Amino acid sequence: MLRYLTAGESHGKGLVAILEGMPAGLKIDLAFINQELKRRQSGIGRGKRMQIEKDKAQIISGLKSGATLGSPIAIFIENKDFSIEKLHKVISPRPGHADLAGFLKYGFSDIREVLERASARSTAATVGIGAVCKIFLNKFQVKIFSKVLFIGGERTRPAIIQKIKQAQDSKDTVGGIFEVVVKGAPVGLGSYAQPDRRLDGRLAQAIISIPGIKAVEIGLGFSYAYKFGSEVHDAIYYTKGKGLTCSGRQGYFRKTNNSGGIEGGISNGEDIILRVCMKPISTLMNPLDSVNIITKKPSKAATERSDVCVVGAAGVVAESACAYVLADAFLEKFGGDSLPDIKLVYKNYIKRIKS
Repeated sequence: MLRYLTAGESHGKGLVAILEGMPAGLKIDLAFINQELKRRQSGIGRGKRMQIEKDKAQIISGLKSGATLGSPIAIFIENKDFSIEKLHKVISPRPGHADLAGFLKYGFSDIREVLERASARSTAATVGIGAVCKIFLNKFQVKIFSKVLFIGGERTRPAIIQKIKQAQDSKDTVGGIFEVVVKGAPVGLGSYAQPDRRLDGRLAQAIISIPGIKAVEIGLGFSYAYKFGSEVHDAIYYTKGKGLTCSGRQGYFRKTNNSGGIEGGISNGEDIILRVCMKPISTLMNPLDSVNIITKKPSKAATERSDVCVVGAAGVVAESACAYVLADAFLEKFGGDSLPDIKLVYKNYIKRIKS
C-alpha cells in the first residue's frame, strides 16, 4: 500500500514530497521525472512564474544506485522565487479561492498565510510523486495520457488560442475540460467490498482534490442520464484471442466502453477514461468585488502573479493523481516488497484469467 505527503509554500524554500510503500528494486529515471515536471509548466496561458521556475527534482532518500530500497522516497523541488518573508500582506480575498474561508478558519491577519499553501504551486510535488508511480506502472505496460478537449467552450486549436488571448487581453481567465486515459490497466484493480476501496471513488477523490478542479466524470458520465440502459451498458463477449486489456489476451471483451473501464468499483480491463472540468483561475487582473478584512469596507479582490489558463497543465497533474491511485491499487492487488515478487504474482494472475 502506498501513501504520500507533500509540504511547502508557493514562495517558500521549496516543495517536499514523501512517498512510502514503493517496493524495492525499481530503477528510477530522474530525467523522466524532470520531463514530467516540465510538462506541468508548459501550455498556452501560463504566467510569468513559469519563466522563473525551472523545476528539477532532487531525490534525497529511498534510492541506492538509482534503484528503490523499499524505504520512503523523499523528493525536493527548489523554488527559485523564495520570497515568502518579503511579500506584501493580502487583505482582500479573491472570490473562488481559499482566501476567505481559510482566513476565517485559521484566524490569520494576513491572507497570504492561506494562499501560500493553497496555491496550485503544490501540484509540482504531486507530479513528482506521480512520475515515480508512472515508472512503476510502466513495468506492467500501464500507460496514462491526457488531452485538452475544450477551453472556454472551444475545441479547435486556433479557436482555443484565440479564446485564451481574449481572456488575456481582457485581464480575465478561462477554464475547460480535459480527458485522462489509462491504457493497459488489468482487470481487478479496486473492490466493491467497501466504499473507500472502489477504484472510481478513489480516482475521483484524487482528481477533485487538485486545485481548481470542479467536476469529474467516468465513461459516459452525465450522458447516462439521457439514455436507456439498453443503450449504454457494454455487452460482454468471449472468444479465443480477444483480450481483457492488451492485444493478444484471450477471453472476455467488449465492443464498447461506456463504463470508462470501471464497473462496480473494479477495473474491467478496458481503457479507464475520465473527463475533468477545470474552472477559470480565481486570480483576475481585472479583479471582482471583495471586502477589506481589516476595515470591512468594499474593495477590489487582491491580485497576484498568475496564469490565464492552466487546463493542459491540470491534465498533467491529473495524470499523476491517477498514477498514484492506480499504483496503490496495483500494490493492493499484487503487493510484495520487491519488484520481482510483484511481477511473479502479476504473471500468475494474468495466466489464470486468460484460461
